[in-house]
Amino acid sequence: MDVFGSFALLLAFVCALYAFVGGIAAIVTRHPLLVKSTRQAGMATCGLIFIATFSLEYLLFTDNFSVAYVVSHSNRDLSTFYKIAALWSGMEGSLLFWSFLLAVYVFSVLIAYRNKNGELMPYVGMVMAGVQLFFLTLNNFVESPFRALASGGMLVAARDGNGLNPLLQYPEMVIHPPNLYSGYTGFTIPFAFALGALLARYPGEKWIHLTRKWTMIAWMFQSLGILLGAHWAYAVLGWGGYWGWDPVENASLLPWLTGTAFLHSVMMQEKRGMMKVWNVWLVFCTFLLCILGTFLTRSGVVSSVHAFAQSNIGTWFVGFIGVVLLVCLGAYLKNQDYLRSENQLDSLISRESSFLFNNLILLVLCLAVLSGTLFPVFSEWISGDRISVGAPFFNKVDIPAGLLLLFLTGVGPLLAWRKTSTESLKRNFGWPLAIGVVAGAIFFASGFREFYSVICVILCFFVAATITLEFYRGAKVIHARSGASFAACAIDLTMRNTRRYGGYIVHIGMVFVFIGLAGAAFNRDVQKDMQIGQSMQIGPYTLVLQTTDTKPEKNYTAQRMVVEVLRGNKPTMMLFPEKRRFAGNNQENGTMVAIYSTLKEDLYVVFAGQNPETNLPVIHAFLNPLVKWIWFGGVVVVFGTLIALLPNRRAVLALAGAPQPQPVVQPLPHALTPSVTLREGHD
Repeated sequence: MDVFGSFALLLAFVCALYAFVGGIAAIVTRHPLLVKSTRQAGMATCGLIFIATFSLEYLLFTDNFSVAYVVSHSNRDLSTFYKIAALWSGMEGSLLFWSFLLAVYVFSVLIAYRNKNGELMPYVGMVMAGVQLFFLTLNNFVESPFRALASGGMLVAARDGNGLNPLLQYPEMVIHPPNLYSGYTGFTIPFAFALGALLARYPGEKWIHLTRKWTMIAWMFQSLGILLGAHWAYAVLGWGGYWGWDPVENASLLPWLTGTAFLHSVMMQEKRGMMKVWNVWLVFCTFLLCILGTFLTRSGVVSSVHAFAQSNIGTWFVGFIGVVLLVCLGAYLKNQDYLRSENQLDSLISRESSFLFNNLILLVLCLAVLSGTLFPVFSEWISGDRISVGAPFFNKVDIPAGLLLLFLTGVGPLLAWRKTSTESLKRNFGWPLAIGVVAGAIFFASGFREFYSVICVILCFFVAATITLEFYRGAKVIHARSGASFAACAIDLTMRNTRRYGGYIVHIGMVFVFIGLAGAAFNRDVQKDMQIGQSMQIGPYTLVLQTTDTKPEKNYTAQRMVVEVLRGNKPTMMLFPEKRRFAGNNQENGTMVAIYSTLKEDLYVVFAGQNPETNLPVIHAFLNPLVKWIWFGGVVVVFGTLIALLPNRRAVLALAGAPQPQPVVQPLPHALTPSVTLREGHD
């Protein structure tokens, strides 16, 4: 099966090469048979990548220890569930998985547009084939996942493997990487359409419409991947937090920021014919940042718990980034007249200006995170000393910028195009502003005096109120016509304009995330050596160490602490933090945190090992307010994105189960008859 998979990868490389070179020839000659054959070569490339990926997974499931990758990342005791995750746990497998997910996107695009947009698709297919060709070069000639195990120049087979990295033996690690990789690879599609449209000088904004859903799908997966990664770090690493400004964490955030900017600014191009240059370069930068993130994770140039071992593969990524940047710059310089804006900014108090400021803030955030992430690398190159940049640097820049972004989240969608009147400002923002100020005053009076947290609470209530009023006003109109409940009217309103109201739901999700982030200023922690029967106090909770035990499992042995949690001398629950010793040649350790979570706070308990001086187990307990709001907000963001992806439903005045209005006695003239008809029981 290893030979079969390796041969499939080599054939995929040949097909991708033909799809790329033949695609260029098809663009030049415009020969229909050549266009068709390159499209078929692209589809064949995807099919062969699928075969190669399934071959590697088969080798993992069958414990084929004659393959070096299987020996390095699996063993006989590893559960079937985690053998799935072994596919992307190492350098070679993760690159193949990258190619696999990209092939899913490429195949979907080639099928969806096989008989459409004939002038544009040869360019799009050529760009997608070029990206596939790069990764297939790595899969075949640099980091092959099918390399046979050898010793002393002889092919051998090991009796067992080293096992999966303990940090990856957690349920979310079977979900987090596929989502994050789906975000990274998904941004290839809008990149291919943007570059293809620029090269083809494709008229109008049609490429924006064609790529909107693909961009939203990629953005949704990127959001979900970031959220799951943060939760994994929170539950497994045991340091008490969910975001440490780690270089690989930052790398996943960078394309999310520019992708978010693009999703907002495309509305400027659709409505007013503005920001065409912005949109093209936002797509280009988003794709380049995806490749940069892949480079940072795999090159070893940054130190991270998330990164793979150091490798020479970084040179290939730097070269690819350079080539892509030159191609994008050349295409822009040659066709920049095609991107000339059709209108100018009329007023600073308008929706156009809010989108512009939104983009500027997102780019400031992106540049701050990028510079802080790469500063240690540049400092080492220049001075020979690696100077690390920690959380204080990022927080100093990103917290104020993030709060400004939160403010625009509430303001932007309610401003009028071109210019907003003073009366409109009062009507839309008077009550929300008052609600926000009152909420901030209550928060301040309750003893919470941290400046940024108070501002964050004010803005969260302000944004939530503006969005709630938007839903209320729209639902009120439908309610007046149909008599249905406000909840049913709000749902009907959302389904009539899924893009707009799905976006509002996404914004509400971000409000919940910011509420959770506001609680970080009030985190507390206590660490103590504990004997059986001893207790420690943190906030309103008393932790009592009841006993310790050892729990053998198939792939590891857990040393466990049994901790009773009391609140006001009343037993609340039992927590079981663990230290795990995993099977395999490396005999690595892992941590399993015990968390008692409520909407108000998380009690987070870590078995921090044993004190070598006292030989007593050490408990490290954290009290983290409002963390659950972050995970809840992330779920709402994903839900809102799914709503926005749905097609609009035709406006219908009569809702199922709603009382019907009386028929009009005098019929209206034919020209004035509403196009929306009332039907009994129509939903």
